[in-house]
Amino acid sequence: MLDLPILSLLLWLPMLGGLVVLAVGNRLDPRQVALGITLLTFLISLLMLISFNLETAQMQFQEQSIWISSFKINYHLGVDGFSVPLIILNSFITILVVIAAWEVIRYQINQYLAAFLIMEGIVNGVFAALDAMLFYILFEGMLIPLFLIIGIWGGPQRVYATLKFFLYTFFGSVFLLISLVYLYQLGNSFAIADMQKLPLAMLPQTLIFLSFLLAFGVKVPMWPVHTWLPDAHVEAPTGGSVILAAITLKVGGYAFIRFALPIVPDAAAQLSSLVIFMSLTAIVYIGFVALVQQNMKKLIAYSSIAHMGFVTLALFIIYLLKPDDSRSAALALQGGMIQMISHGFISGALFLCIGVLYDRMHTRDIKAYGGVVNTMPYFAAFFVLFAMANTGLPGTSGFVGELFVILASFKANFWIASLAASALIIGSAYTLWLVKRVIFGTIQHPKVAQLRDLNQREFGLLTVLAVAVLLLGVWPAPLNHLMSVSIEQLLAHALQSKCGGNVVGECP
Repeated sequence: MLDLPILSLLLWLPMLGGLVVLAVGNRLDPRQVALGITLLTFLISLLMLISFNLETAQMQFQEQSIWISSFKINYHLGVDGFSVPLIILNSFITILVVIAAWEVIRYQINQYLAAFLIMEGIVNGVFAALDAMLFYILFEGMLIPLFLIIGIWGGPQRVYATLKFFLYTFFGSVFLLISLVYLYQLGNSFAIADMQKLPLAMLPQTLIFLSFLLAFGVKVPMWPVHTWLPDAHVEAPTGGSVILAAITLKVGGYAFIRFALPIVPDAAAQLSSLVIFMSLTAIVYIGFVALVQQNMKKLIAYSSIAHMGFVTLALFIIYLLKPDDSRSAALALQGGMIQMISHGFISGALFLCIGVLYDRMHTRDIKAYGGVVNTMPYFAAFFVLFAMANTGLPGTSGFVGELFVILASFKANFWIASLAASALIIGSAYTLWLVKRVIFGTIQHPKVAQLRDLNQREFGLLTVLAVAVLLLGVWPAPLNHLMSVSIEQLLAHALQSKCGGNVVGECP
């Protein structure tokens, strides 16, 4: 075990680094400073991974100190098998965002990079927070840099998109705060572990779960509170879209794992059919919505909603399985986590690809393209690879998570699994339709004939993501092993009644 305050470093190094980038202004190249900070943060996250004990479900690298003593709010950090891969994903993607902005962002570059560095630190804190109030403050704090990124460097409708994004996400969080304060009054502690031990009757569990569903469902985002996401993606700069899809959406899925399942398991079981219905609607209906989009960013944004539906389906399908089928329940949770990591790679790569085209053509309209393979063959190869991963092609990371969730769903209900599996067909339809219209065919627009292929920076970015997508697709075992013990502990909490019933969800 490391003696270093490794989690504090992961939280504060990027945040303070962001302030340094603001302070240096034009005296130093802010891009080089930001890149150095992100690389150092990523190395620290790898050091955390190397030192992580795979044999225990206990929180590791814990740091705790009193923050607000009168309310027993502590600065308390720790990680388990769910937190570690998400922190590494966040640190990895932020490096790519900094490199992607190297030649693209022309004005206020230091402010732009500082916002992403501060965002990185806050999100690392969200994934490591073990105090509910600390989690809430960071959970809300991550809105601020993202709000600025979209609002300052976004498109023509950026003000509308940022306000819609802020109001949707903030509205749900108000109910989250009320629930956390209620739990604090019951247990006289804001420690998440203490909240998980509280005995709760069915009515308060139900009300708390609904508040969690609203707050975290908006972040995922789940149908029908998803409409802010396409607008935010369309108006966001490329880096904003990458972080939004690859990282921000994962906070919602992680919060369900950390709060909803272990704190209010009976209500989660009782209302699991509602969440599964919402998840299947996102998978099927939103897939059809993606099929008719004419804007590349909107299409991938709707695709993200559909793919994140697999995550919420995985988390709640465990309540429809037989009580003794722990293997299928673990398989579902493994699939949900792999889907989150995989979606981070694939969606980030697709938004970077769209950014490459936009930098050259200054349009995201699908009709403006066609025949790109004729002038950008290397780019076309990467785009097709990531598109195939988006459809769930075997051998790519997009296949593994969805397969695990579908297999677990078959154990619970044939029709649920069949609807989930239909996403493979629908996803293939809208993704291949996009590839056909943009990449292949004859050149329709004279500007396409003048396009230049990837430069070294762009080629390097896409190569790294391609390796990640393929590596996770053919070798998911290390990720499974990393979170296996934590999954067992989560199932022990999520399937144990807290209101005196013998079976979770069947309270007297």
